[in-house]
Amino acid sequence: MSVLVVSATKAEAAHVPSGFKVVITGIGKVAAASAVSRVLAADKTIQQVVNIGSCGALRDGQAGLIEVGTVLNHDFSSAAIRALGYDVEDALTVGDSDIVCATGDLFVADADVRSGLAERAHLVDMEAYAVAWAAREAGVPARIVKHVSDNADESALEWVNVVDRSARDLGEWLADNVD
Repeated sequence: MSVLVVSATKAEAAHVPSGFKVVITGIGKVAAASAVSRVLAADKTIQQVVNIGSCGALRDGQAGLIEVGTVLNHDFSSAAIRALGYDVEDALTVGDSDIVCATGDLFVADADVRSGLAERAHLVDMEAYAVAWAAREAGVPARIVKHVSDNADESALEWVNVVDRSARDLGEWLADNVD
């Protein structure tokens, strides 16, 4: 199967096993959606997209590698858009897991923001929803696998010191679980 591994940063993809096609999107939803869309438009042989990367835990007890089942577009004014009479799809199912990842361009390092997001999601990142959206639009299934690097609080600012652990675990997961 032809698989596209998607990562926001080179640091998160540092230990992807050889043989995988990898795209480094850059940070945030716009960068992720446009990069994945470009690759999928150019390469019709890709049969699956696997988004790997680090994430913040919104709830205590979330740690290690986690496969996501639903992604939310958390910093989009869905309620306001619906109130104007438009249908908005701000949640996408990407797997069987009960784990929800909230995606937004907001870097979460604040306790109040974390607490609010924890009511709807387990994890937070900045690209998963956009990757899933782009893959779905191209008719390609997506898997989202994240590694908890912090607790979406002030510890998030230490990301640069812990990202290699996430990258190693994600690389091992790819070697063991994706053909």
